[in-house]
Amino acid sequence: MKKLVVLFLVLSLGTFAAEAFAVSEAGVLFLLISPSARVAGMGEAFVAIADDASAVYWNPAGLAFQTGREITAMHTNWLPQFGSDLYYEFLAYRQHFEGIGVIGANVTYLNLGEQTRTDETGAELGKFDSHEFAITAAYGTKISENMALGISLRYIRSSLSDIGAGSEKGDGKANAFSVDIGWLYRAGFVRGLSFGANLSNLGAKITYIDAAQADPLPTNLRLGVAYRAVDSEFNRLTFALDVNKLLVVRHKDGSSDPFYKALATAWTDQGVNEELKEVIIGIGAEYWYSNLIALRTGYHFDEVGKANYATFGFGIKYSLYRFDFAYVATGDEGHPLSGTSRFALTITF
Repeated sequence: MKKLVVLFLVLSLGTFAAEAFAVSEAGVLFLLISPSARVAGMGEAFVAIADDASAVYWNPAGLAFQTGREITAMHTNWLPQFGSDLYYEFLAYRQHFEGIGVIGANVTYLNLGEQTRTDETGAELGKFDSHEFAITAAYGTKISENMALGISLRYIRSSLSDIGAGSEKGDGKANAFSVDIGWLYRAGFVRGLSFGANLSNLGAKITYIDAAQADPLPTNLRLGVAYRAVDSEFNRLTFALDVNKLLVVRHKDGSSDPFYKALATAWTDQGVNEELKEVIIGIGAEYWYSNLIALRTGYHFDEVGKANYATFGFGIKYSLYRFDFAYVATGDEGHPLSGTSRFALTITF
């Protein structure tokens, strides 16, 4: 009987699809990969800043405070220790429309490489490619001078294999839709202080085989605060803190709560200590000199996922163009994320 023995590898790679959630009970974890070299260099703390086109992902409410047009693209060789054909791409665009608000869109794509199909004896039956992608449209608008709301609508496509495993019906392909809701407040009582929140990946489960084996989407609550400590003509220094909680509940029998129920049960399905351990923390700092050169650093802490590491990055801006680079320093050469680098180009016009 035919089987996809490499499918296990593909799904295993999925457990590292998001460095912030190395251990998860959800599907399509590529939705949690940090899609910005700038933000990756800041320990992935950005929900209370969200001041560029990547806000479509980090916090769509941040679009409301932006003007003009901007496009950004990022590339990274994903999990380089697993193979050279794993890579992740991100493309985002936003534009302000007078009297309407700001509209944005992005595309994320994760290539999982070429896989080999075998039978039970180990004989090769052919090869196939595995990949996942998502297309998102977003809208942000101000509800007061200092406060904004945003929403994103997302189509998700996961193509892990072209046939099912064994006698199971279906195959390794699935589609899903999700919604993000964002909020951003720039405090008027303290200059440079802002607060943000983003509830992402709200949607029905994704089904590869049948409804009984469907996987929940990685619904995530991200809360954050940012403070621009220095804001002068030639120097800007910003600090940011994000906390994350994955709102997914998987039971011992393999079933999982629907997303609307998990919004509540994800806080009480374990003891208090266990729930606190699942909170992911990102802290970061960004320094700009004369709007020309940026230096960034941060730290990412995920106790359950064992993804604790420092991040570093820099940016160079010239005219309409900005180049960003970020590097993950795990301190462990055997860690799947060791040596992961991100490169991005942003054009504002």
